[in-house]
Amino acid sequence: MQYKTVAMPPDILANARLTLPVIGAPLFIISQPELVVAQCKAGVIGAFPSLNARPAEVLDVWLSRIEAELAAHDAAHPGRPSAPFAVNLIVHKSNDRLMHDLEVCVKHRVPIVITSLGARTEINDAIHSYGGIVMHDIINDAFARKAIEKGADGLIAVAAGAGGHAGTISPFALTQEIRAWWDGPLALSGAIAHGNAVLAALAAGADFAYVGSAFIATREAHAPDEYKQMIVDSHASDIVYTNLFTGVLGNYLRASIVRSGLDPDNLPQSDPSQMDFGTRRDAKVKPWRDIWGCGQGIGAVDGVPSVADLVDRLECEYQAARVRVLGDPVLIP
Repeated sequence: MQYKTVAMPPDILANARLTLPVIGAPLFIISQPELVVAQCKAGVIGAFPSLNARPAEVLDVWLSRIEAELAAHDAAHPGRPSAPFAVNLIVHKSNDRLMHDLEVCVKHRVPIVITSLGARTEINDAIHSYGGIVMHDIINDAFARKAIEKGADGLIAVAAGAGGHAGTISPFALTQEIRAWWDGPLALSGAIAHGNAVLAALAAGADFAYVGSAFIATREAHAPDEYKQMIVDSHASDIVYTNLFTGVLGNYLRASIVRSGLDPDNLPQSDPSQMDFGTRRDAKVKPWRDIWGCGQGIGAVDGVPSVADLVDRLECEYQAARVRVLGDPVLIP
């Protein structure tokens, strides 16, 4: 398909009325309409990977449902409308659904699209054609520059400690390098599960905190109860960094690796050219289904609340941190 690019997409992020400057990371398998809608209603940006909607035709159904539920919420709460939502597209060549899912996103005019594992100008042009914006996730400064050169509107810095596929660079160092040349939208990911860390992300130079693992342990998340409890019971030292399961380096819960019959201290390396995002039906141990991704910030997770209660906790912690550090009792507009 050919798309006519809009010269300047509307500032969706700046105009969003958020409870907190937080984007809920798109979680493979886990992020489904219940979680996304709950996040947006609570005042944070909710997101899901398009590949979670299976078969492919379900993506259209999910987007219609999310739009309808958020529209009903906004009509009932005009003074506190929902936050915008986002869809994550895997741009890697292994994703044979990419063009189908992109066309569905264009059809629904998805306000924010998060792209991963590849930056392509034609994908960005398609989202810009209706005024949507593209946030591209990266693990280093070189990838960040390439994403902006290809037309991304914002960046998600996936730093050390983030759940799932994550980088190794300190969040402070990565944000500093990006801010040396980029003043546009920037989200920071990496061990953020407490309001203190949300404020720290902003202090480091980001506009948003990108929160994933804490949302897995919520009632609305489409995750097994054992997964949620494992997060509650685990700490940063229980996170294992390996590329064995998908070909891409990432962070996973040690107990889920042990449960699958593997030794987390003696894992072989995987061939990066043989990427597997959990779609191989012949795999005995599958990433995300059997091996559970998680970030290092989970020491702050001590229960399985609703999304609304989690956002309330983060907001209280964030405001307390502002008062303590900045002497600023003013609430977020």
